[in-house]
Amino acid sequence: MDTPQAKTPIQDVLDLLDLEKIEENIFRGLSPKDRMQRVFGGQVLGQALVAALRTVEGRVCHSFHAYFLRAGDPKVPILYEVDRSRDGASFTARRVVAIQHGQQIFNMAASFQVPEQGYEHQFEMPKVPSPEELASEHELRLKEIDRIPEAARDWVLRPRPIDMRPVTWRGFSNRGKHAPFDNIWIRATGPVPDDIGTQQAVLAYASDMSLLDTALLPHGIDWHSSIQMASLDHAMWFHHPFRVDEWLLYAQDSPSASGARGFNRGAVYARDGKLVASVVQEGLMRPRPEKSR
Repeated sequence: MDTPQAKTPIQDVLDLLDLEKIEENIFRGLSPKDRMQRVFGGQVLGQALVAALRTVEGRVCHSFHAYFLRAGDPKVPILYEVDRSRDGASFTARRVVAIQHGQQIFNMAASFQVPEQGYEHQFEMPKVPSPEELASEHELRLKEIDRIPEAARDWVLRPRPIDMRPVTWRGFSNRGKHAPFDNIWIRATGPVPDDIGTQQAVLAYASDMSLLDTALLPHGIDWHSSIQMASLDHAMWFHHPFRVDEWLLYAQDSPSASGARGFNRGAVYARDGKLVASVVQEGLMRPRPEKSR
């Protein structure tokens, strides 16, 4: 008798994105059973986009704008309610509200368009080494295992659904001050279904994995510093079709931080240099008072 094969991390993400339909315009999503104390923002982005997509036919998402209102509880399902705001001749609008414990934790406005042709231009892709020339984040962390607290090693080194290859590696615990720019090659660690909606949902998931870190670079701090961090909002624009299971360059920068908030931008390029998506996010980066010794 064959032993069932364990699911891969990317298959786990695809399962999370496969929402259960409860009734018309209402869907239910689950969270992974791991040690996270709150739901990962990229998961909610991807699930909300899938919920909206389930109510749209023949049109492609070209943008969404989302707000994180409360921390998600990973122990209970998330209900996604879709409002069919408008079905026009060329554009379709949807509003998605995510609910837990009777309260909104997140909302999203998404727009879909009938594919059409028009004028085109774009910024050039940054000139960076190819992903084959770079080590994966997992490999880089393994080399620094002695610097990772023993209690955190299993979590930090766990298999992930997205292979991330930073062009510049600043170490597990980054305490130096750097310009707020970061380039990372990203790719799903396994096949992703061909349909553009699933490709977009997985990229939405991945887009929240590293963007807020960019705002930390000028300040010599990281996630292990005395700081409270959380995504506040997140917007994406999809410019061209792409495959998230092929290498994409995620070029990130942070033009500003103020008011305990970091403002971050991302440009996603296919390997041939085509700009396929843009991302903007503001995140909380509130200093915590240092504990007295």
